[in-house]
Amino acid sequence: MHTKIRFCFKKSIKRENISIFELMKFLKIPFLLIWRTWFYILIVTTVLLMIPFLLILTSNEKYYSTFWKMVRIWAKILFYGMGFRLKITADQKIEKDKSYMFCPNHTSLMDPFVMIILSKNPIIFIGKQEFVKIPIFGFFYKRVVIMVDRSCDESRKKVYETAKKRLQNGVSLGIFPEGLVPTENVVLAPFKNGAFSLAIEHQMPIVPQVYFDGKRLFSWDFFKGYPGVFRIHQHQFIETGGLKMEDLESLKKLTYDLVYNDLVNDKKYMKDTNRPNNEREFKSPLS
Repeated sequence: MHTKIRFCFKKSIKRENISIFELMKFLKIPFLLIWRTWFYILIVTTVLLMIPFLLILTSNEKYYSTFWKMVRIWAKILFYGMGFRLKITADQKIEKDKSYMFCPNHTSLMDPFVMIILSKNPIIFIGKQEFVKIPIFGFFYKRVVIMVDRSCDESRKKVYETAKKRLQNGVSLGIFPEGLVPTENVVLAPFKNGAFSLAIEHQMPIVPQVYFDGKRLFSWDFFKGYPGVFRIHQHQFIETGGLKMEDLESLKKLTYDLVYNDLVNDKKYMKDTNRPNNEREFKSPLS
């Protein structure tokens, strides 16, 4: 009899705990919506304030270094304004006026802003051509991003020509090598060839970066996230001096393995990855 009462009591407590958890989850939604809306308010107001400067600084490539300084200030306003902080582990530091190929994993809308904050050296991003159609954003996007239509061979060839022209005076390239934003139940999507062929072509060191916390803190899902610490691991750079195109696959595998091993051995990241209902797809302008 006592055993039966104890069992019913435990069952009752368990039901209460589940109910409290569901209630807390429901009560959190309004605050989450306000917080998420604040992000878009920050973006719109800061971009509107910057428009006069953007018109001048994106009119000519010679202003790009000044443009980059302004973009870094903007990225910091957005990042820290959302209540985020950075914890960086750097095995090797970026040298001034040297070109690099930045290759991080991509799980969050905040990833490009993190990359911008991490590098004082100007970075040129390679992104999708279709995002030119977005009002206002598209106007400036096409001026500062090397656009690629991945369905067109001619477009991919032009990327090489444009990159060669712009890789001067320490300007670097930033590419999310997965080529997409993978569903959140994927640890790391297979890497595309683009970043590695460009790195070999221009003999640029690859900077493997691992972003651990984007899925949890600022998911592409509007109903997920909260302020917190973004942990970043910047690996030792992979030199490409003397490499040829036949080395592309081994270079790609080396970079992939560095990033993948960090992610799969991180308990927080894997907990985020293994959450239920993580199959929804999202799109990013820079993948």
